[in-house]
Amino acid sequence: MATVPLSVPSIKGLRLSPLTLRRSQTSYSKPLVVKAATVIAPKFTSIKPVGNRVLVKIKSGEDKTSGGLYLPTTAQKKSQEGEVVALGDGATVGGTKVDFSVKEGNQVVYSKYAGTELEFHGINHILMKEDDIVGILESDDIKDMKPLGDRVLIKIAEAEEKTSGGLILTEQTKEKPSVGTVVAVGPGSLDDDGKRKPIDISPGSTVMYSKYAGSEFKSADGTDYIALRVSDVMAVLSS
Repeated sequence: MATVPLSVPSIKGLRLSPLTLRRSQTSYSKPLVVKAATVIAPKFTSIKPVGNRVLVKIKSGEDKTSGGLYLPTTAQKKSQEGEVVALGDGATVGGTKVDFSVKEGNQVVYSKYAGTELEFHGINHILMKEDDIVGILESDDIKDMKPLGDRVLIKIAEAEEKTSGGLILTEQTKEKPSVGTVVAVGPGSLDDDGKRKPIDISPGSTVMYSKYAGSEFKSADGTDYIALRVSDVMAVLSS
C-alpha cells in the first residue's frame, strides 16, 4: 500500500498540518455503492405518508442482462417499479375528498425523477405524490399497465427501415418516431370540483406526441412503449 503525502499551503498566515492521502490499488476494484438520499434511523418503526403522498418499496434493479451477463453497479438501470406499502390520508379538491387510485400491495410504475428516495430498515423506498405514479402493473409486462390520471399508454411505431430514396438505415441512423397506437388510457384529470374529466382519446387511436415527453419502457417481447400525459398528444392521425 503506497502513501502519497499531500501538502496544503498556508492561508492568511494559518499553517495547516500536512494531510496524508492513502492510496490503495485494492480500493479501485470495489464496486461503487450509492446510498439512498435519506436513511431513516432504526429507532423509527413505521412511516405514515401525509396528504396525497404514497410510500413505495422500490423493486431491485436488474443485475444481469437478458443473456445472463452480470452488470456492474454503474451499468444497472435505475428501477421505476415498486410496491405501494403505505398511503396518506388523501387530498381534498373543491371540497370533495378524492380517493386514492392505488392501494397497498399494488405494483406500480412511477416517473423517473419522482419523489424522495429513502432507506428504511435496510430496504430502499421512495416517497412521492400519487400524481407521480404513472400506472398500475397488472402483470409483469409493461404492455398490461393501467395508466393513472390523465396519462395514456402508447405502443411506439417501428422506425422506418429505409429513407424515401431507398437507402437502408442502420440502427444508429433510424429516426426515433413520435407516432404510436394508444393501448390504454387513464380515468382523466381532476377538475376544480374534484371530479374526473374523461380523456377524449380512445384505445386504438394512432397519435403523434411530443418528442421528449413521458417515460419510455420496453415490454417482454422487446416492443417499445411510452406513457405520457394526454396534453403531450399533439394530433390524432387517420388514413
